[in-house]
Amino acid sequence: MSFGHYYGYGVDQQALIDQEFKRIKGVTYLDHAGTTLFPESLIKGFHDDISRNVYGNPHSHNSSSRLTHDTVESVRYKILAHFNTSPEDYSVIFTSGCTAALKLVADTFPWKPMSNKEPGSQFCYLTDNHTSVVGIRGATALQGVGTISVSPREVETRARKKTQTNGEEECSTPHLFCYPAQSNFSGRKYSLSYVKGIQSQQLYPACEHHGQWFVLLDAACFVSCSPLDLSQYPADFVPISFYKMFGFPTGLGALLVRNEAAEVLRKTYFGGGTAAAYLVEENYFIPKPNLASRFEDGTISFLDIISLHHGFETLQKLTGSMTNIQLHTFGLARYTYTVLSCLCHSNGKHVAQIYCDNDFQSIAEQGAIINFSLLDCHGRTVGYSQVDKMASLFNIHIRTGCFCNTGACQHYLAISNQNVKSNLHAGHICGDNIDLVDGRPTGSLRVSFGYMSSFEDCQNFLRFVVNCFVDKPLILDQTKLAKLNSAAPIEPSSSFHLTSIPSDQQRHANGQINSPSPDRMAVSEVTMSKDGKKDGSSCTLTNLFIFPVKSCASFEVTEWPLGPQGLLYDRLWMVVNENGVCLSQKREPKLCLIQPVVCLAANTLKLQISGSEAITVPLDPSLEKSDLRTSQSKVCGDRVQTVDCGEEVSAWLSEFLGKPCRLIRQRPEFLRDMKFGQGKDLARAPTESTLTVSTPSASVVICCHINLTMPNAHCKLLPI
Repeated sequence: MSFGHYYGYGVDQQALIDQEFKRIKGVTYLDHAGTTLFPESLIKGFHDDISRNVYGNPHSHNSSSRLTHDTVESVRYKILAHFNTSPEDYSVIFTSGCTAALKLVADTFPWKPMSNKEPGSQFCYLTDNHTSVVGIRGATALQGVGTISVSPREVETRARKKTQTNGEEECSTPHLFCYPAQSNFSGRKYSLSYVKGIQSQQLYPACEHHGQWFVLLDAACFVSCSPLDLSQYPADFVPISFYKMFGFPTGLGALLVRNEAAEVLRKTYFGGGTAAAYLVEENYFIPKPNLASRFEDGTISFLDIISLHHGFETLQKLTGSMTNIQLHTFGLARYTYTVLSCLCHSNGKHVAQIYCDNDFQSIAEQGAIINFSLLDCHGRTVGYSQVDKMASLFNIHIRTGCFCNTGACQHYLAISNQNVKSNLHAGHICGDNIDLVDGRPTGSLRVSFGYMSSFEDCQNFLRFVVNCFVDKPLILDQTKLAKLNSAAPIEPSSSFHLTSIPSDQQRHANGQINSPSPDRMAVSEVTMSKDGKKDGSSCTLTNLFIFPVKSCASFEVTEWPLGPQGLLYDRLWMVVNENGVCLSQKREPKLCLIQPVVCLAANTLKLQISGSEAITVPLDPSLEKSDLRTSQSKVCGDRVQTVDCGEEVSAWLSEFLGKPCRLIRQRPEFLRDMKFGQGKDLARAPTESTLTVSTPSASVVICCHINLTMPNAHCKLLPI
């Protein structure tokens, strides 16, 4: 089926973006499986709602509280209707997210340890599951419950009809099987028929363990772009997160519980609002009869819940139905998959290794996710961190790593259990930037689409891959390309060719040349002695720079004093946004245009931009000022104590960058405890060396012993 058959909602996609998503102009956002983006009309509708109405605590009985209660109940009905079910069959328990919903099941499911009279409960899950599902194992292990991890192929290949010997009593031991409706790693959709197949004990592992089987269907990834009909596939427990569907609010999810299964749950803790009656001097507690009231401890996040009403309304207005969203996003994913899979280097080797179990031909088998690794012309994997950093320069937002799904990551990347352990020993942990260990990938790349994604997003991403990671000339695999029946071809681009960018520079999407990395002194050439001894080490340099303000331009010097942690005033300032988050050139490429100048004699830091009036701040602010704002911030994962540099420079930066921001400085007395992995203890060790420095015009020698524990040391370039 052609790409054109799937794409679009019958409206101008660009008009939708112009009206609802102005903030993503110039941005290629491809991490909708992480979170989708909220439309502006959702926020406006919610704002108008809470501006007009007074919503009180739903545990009270005044008019504002009754309004809250009735509105929340209306939202519960909307949720159930969205999944084609009703309060007669399902109940909605609000949680802080999908993970909290899973933990609720883990804590309240009636696990039974094995005994002489009957077998114990089994906690079973597909190997392709989110960490939060596998984490239920932590609760079951303490209760003597068996654990079975099941590969996807085993569910059906090991299926058999349930057998029961005449006279054998029906076993009532409860078991739980968990699987995702859609893999958050590869986008593979697992058959929803597994629900009834497990409940009826026809599929593995239910067919081999007598008892009562319940199914937990992790729908968090699935429901963002696909319709789910619980009347046809009545899973017992369905956890979801609403930011995956609407982009807002975050921190709100729900556990949809089939009413027939709800009676088995055993809750021990009771919080505010859950009790029908209890005594403080006697172990007496009676829960409320309503399921949601029994399980929602304390005051629910009622304003966030009320916002869901506007989420459903806006989604319907903009797209028409979840079926339309499914068709649209699958069309984009299918097009991108087909083109990406046919890209080849000049020697014919493929550019991408795509991790999937199908060819994106069936919308019932595949979601709007593409997981892959990029390969160089020799077939070696390009580290995902390298690709991610390059994508950031082009304002392309993707996801990297293992995506909290170790099982799928191991399967597709052929990572053995021993590899996982040895990677940890080598320093790699989940979520870090160590993308290769001994040349083997530790994770991959993922692009995912949402209802506001456009064909231009696909083209921008594919153009980026071709221009930055293909050994020219590009070759297309014509066999695979033939599968794309009627998609528009990728337009050739003469810009952003990696081969035209100098090796020590990166080119931004606006054509500006970026300075070398602002996070370290620029060294063009370095040679070390073989023995590496401190009294014999030597370096050959071409220039000496400091970077006073993180991610801004460099300041070249010929001599410079040393401070407690290196070159004085190097990386002591940084620009932060209105929430105190450090800004880098990845987020704000224009930072490279800000030129800092340190004047030791005047005790000032000057910030200047071509064509604009400069501004100065003191190098060492007085901490005795009553109006001086202090705070704690993070830079490169390290905690630093900072002081604010004032309103004047804040206004100057905000005007230039076009958004509220501030300049902050590390407190003079604070020593940053930088992370150096296993060698962290060496971070503060005294360092002495003599540096031989070469410049284009002359050779010079730094005639001093550098001791980082001596703040009065001085580094000077002297002609030979």
